[in-house]
Amino acid sequence: MEQYTAATTFLDYNSPEIQGLIAEFKSDSLSLKEKAIGVYTKIRDGYRYNAYNITLNKDKFKASYLAKQKEGHCVDKAILLTAALRGLNIPARIRLAKVTNHIAVERLTNRFGTNILTPHGMVEVYLDGWWIKATPAFNKELCILCKVAPLEFDGKTDSMFQEYNTDGQQFMEYLEDYGSFEDVPVDFMMKNLLEHYPGVFDPKNGNVDYKF
Repeated sequence: MEQYTAATTFLDYNSPEIQGLIAEFKSDSLSLKEKAIGVYTKIRDGYRYNAYNITLNKDKFKASYLAKQKEGHCVDKAILLTAALRGLNIPARIRLAKVTNHIAVERLTNRFGTNILTPHGMVEVYLDGWWIKATPAFNKELCILCKVAPLEFDGKTDSMFQEYNTDGQQFMEYLEDYGSFEDVPVDFMMKNLLEHYPGVFDPKNGNVDYKF
């Protein structure tokens, strides 16, 4: 289990940026579950979700870099939450999947040629002897726009995308599970992005963010 509380190049929770992010949750008066819930909510709502914030620049997958941003992709927010949890000595790991977004897809399809989002990032948190899924991707304001309740994390049950919104319209559909990762699997993610979004990135320069 030690590997899931370890700092890495990407999950650099000893950095000033992550230490500042988690400072309020270091109180001994809080249980591990209360800390996990608190930092989940802070990251869910403190960083606006941006599906177009994708990159082939590996340096931009460092938690310390992401903590300084105002918005992020679901993978960005999953990396940030994983690092924050580990910084609080709570075992955490990244889990990736492929999902289909069924709401407000016109712009997404125009940009990427598809309404499939991959890799989609979430987090698995180890509490009370169980691995529990946590999905901090969509901030509260975005959920209200999509007519879906913000995803809560209670430290006991999986927090995953809802299949339908409050109007009964199909919202998110899980297509494929890529499994869990001890560290940020940057090489896998780069390959995945290039395979699913051909033409989006400039092949002459692997460090561009996107070609729009």
